[in-house]
Amino acid sequence: MCVKIYAFIDSQNLKLAIKSAGWKLDFEKFRVYLWHKYHVQKAFIFMGYLPENKKFYAYLRRVGYILVFKPILKYKNGIIKGNCDGELILHCMLEYANFDKAVIVSGDGDFHCLIECLKQRGKLLAIGVPNRNQYSSLFRKFLKYCFYIADQKSFLEYKSERHVD
Repeated sequence: MCVKIYAFIDSQNLKLAIKSAGWKLDFEKFRVYLWHKYHVQKAFIFMGYLPENKKFYAYLRRVGYILVFKPILKYKNGIIKGNCDGELILHCMLEYANFDKAVIVSGDGDFHCLIECLKQRGKLLAIGVPNRNQYSSLFRKFLKYCFYIADQKSFLEYKSERHVD
C-alpha cells in the first residue's frame, strides 16, 4: 500500500521568512526536497493572484506544484493583500480523504488549529518552518514535527544561472 502524502504551502509566509533570513528559495529544488525527504506526491501552494506573474506561475506548475489562488486586494497606498490562510485550511480539509499524511509549510500560528486537527487524527507528518528564528510560539508543542527550511540553505538557495567570475 502506497502512503499518499500531500504538502500544503503558505507561499507568502515561506517567501517572506526566507527573505528575512537573507536568501531566496529555489522552488524547483524545494519541490525535489519535499519529494526526497517526505515523498510528497502533491504539493499545493497557496498565493494571491497577480496577472503580471503568469510566467512564474507556469514555472511553478512545470516543476510540480498545484497552485491555489486567492484574488488580491490592491490598496491606494500601494499595499497588496492576498492572505491565503483560510484557503489553505479549507483546501486541506477538502483534500482530507485523499491523503494519508500532510506536510504543512508555514511558520504562521494561524495554522495551529489545522495542525492540531491533523495531529489528533494521525495525519500530520511534518511542519516546514521557513525560518528557525521567526515562527509562531504556538508551534512549540509540535516541535517534534518541525523541520527548518532555512537549515537547508546550501541545497535550496536560488543561484542565478549567470555567474560573474
